Amino acid sequence: MAESGGKWMYIMAWVCGLGLLAAVFNNVLEKRYNPNQQPSSYRTGGQIEVKLKQNRFGHYVTNGTINGQTVTFIVDTGATDVAIPAHLQNKLSLTPGRVGLANTANGTVRIALTEIDTLTIGDIRLNNVRANLNPGMSGDEILLGMSVLRQLEFTQRGEWLILRTF
Repeated sequence: MAESGGKWMYIMAWVCGLGLLAAVFNNVLEKRYNPNQQPSSYRTGGQIEVKLKQNRFGHYVTNGTINGQTVTFIVDTGATDVAIPAHLQNKLSLTPGRVGLANTANGTVRIALTEIDTLTIGDIRLNNVRANLNPGMSGDEILLGMSVLRQLEFTQRGEWLILRTF
């Protein structure tokens, strides 16, 4: 009987060890995908600057907020507006407006226009940002398009993208 209990303790120790290893490995992978989980902000004069490090795939991915909710942005200079997966509408307190068509990398899709009350990246805060709700986007990542980037000065240097308020 004691031998059976020892066997289960041994198995539980292995399960706990594998679970811990999986959690650590998952965290390493997440940091490789999104090295800007907590972007740093710098103030120079009246400007705010946020530096984003390129991920291992060459993209700029960062965490930020929309209407107070934490989200993950992928910087996309080819996107006219901020493109949000439609299934995040309620979570982000967004109201769909006029329906239109958008040309995307996956073809033409029907979208609903919306407006973001508050969007932040680090200490950069923008209000009343034009966006769209896209039912063709299945993940939770949000494309940070030109409706945000045109309100900022942005420069790429090596593996860094520098966003700066005017």
